[in-house]
Amino acid sequence: MDLIKIGIIGAGGMASYHVKGFTQAGANVIAMADADISRARAFAASWGIPKTYAGLGEMLKGSPELDAVSVITPNKFHKPLVIEALEGGKHVYCEKPPALNGAETAAMLEASKKAGRRLMFNFNNRARPEAQAMVNYIRGGKAGRINSAQAVWIRRAGIPGFGGWFTAKALSGGGAMIDLPHMLDLALYFMDYPEPDYLLGTAYYDFMDNKAFKGPWGIPDSAKGVTDVESSCHAMLTFKSGQVLMIRSSWAEMNERETAAVTFQGTRAGGKIERLFAVDGIDETSADICRIFTEEGGNQVDLAIKTPKDESMGRIANAANFINSLTKKEKPLNTPEEALVLMKIIDALYKSAASKKPVQIK
Repeated sequence: MDLIKIGIIGAGGMASYHVKGFTQAGANVIAMADADISRARAFAASWGIPKTYAGLGEMLKGSPELDAVSVITPNKFHKPLVIEALEGGKHVYCEKPPALNGAETAAMLEASKKAGRRLMFNFNNRARPEAQAMVNYIRGGKAGRINSAQAVWIRRAGIPGFGGWFTAKALSGGGAMIDLPHMLDLALYFMDYPEPDYLLGTAYYDFMDNKAFKGPWGIPDSAKGVTDVESSCHAMLTFKSGQVLMIRSSWAEMNERETAAVTFQGTRAGGKIERLFAVDGIDETSADICRIFTEEGGNQVDLAIKTPKDESMGRIANAANFINSLTKKEKPLNTPEEALVLMKIIDALYKSAASKKPVQIK
């Protein structure tokens, strides 16, 4: 079988993880495109990528042999680029969040069906070793029915710059919730993506003008830019199955430290996956926890699941899974149908926060 040939659009910080994952799975990254052609050339040179382009259209025309395209751009451009690539006959791997909202995600899903091509997203936390160990435990029936769960990604000081695309709703779609959807997705994954019913939520905009709450990534501020997204949000979500999920997400809040965690309570066992950061946003300072809480022989028992630490938080493994799903070696770890459910939940959170009323998700 010929190697899968893939091109990447967007030479941002996530691009190196995509290259590592694609090549680990045996694909050949042959093209890089970026609106800043000098950045595309610099990235391509550092990774031995032979072709560079200034945009997706140019890349599709110049490299018709491509089997797939990876999209790593500001959120506003996900929908048009994904649909253009799908209509060009390419499979697509896209960074999170899927799009600005559910309507855009629905259009992407429809385009993938019409084209008959794979569409996957970088919900990388599913691919973490401890997440896979936990989901195997759950799917094996050892947790029973998961009645409730809590999805938390909170930072103390983690605003990704001021006035850039992250803080401009027209470009990003939102703030902490849409930028950090991973624990929400992971909780839904553990719960087997039940059908959502009602959501009651609120959003806060505290600290969005305070640079003491900026994260450590070195993203430059823009004095003329916009800062109109939330710094934190909180919500309760119910499902038609009777299950419930609590959601907490923040870039800046008076928390002890950055925490990314899913905790669940089942009829046979509960569990928790957690990454605790000593310094907000720096994976190298983090510690991972993966535990089961159950009962055995009349005793309350805690079990520690031991897995290798993955500093990439599954980013490399998830990109590799995309390639392996194309070659039929693995099933895809996520689907566009699930992405649409996720984005409908996020839409409902913003709607509920604005109206201060519960929202039914349809």
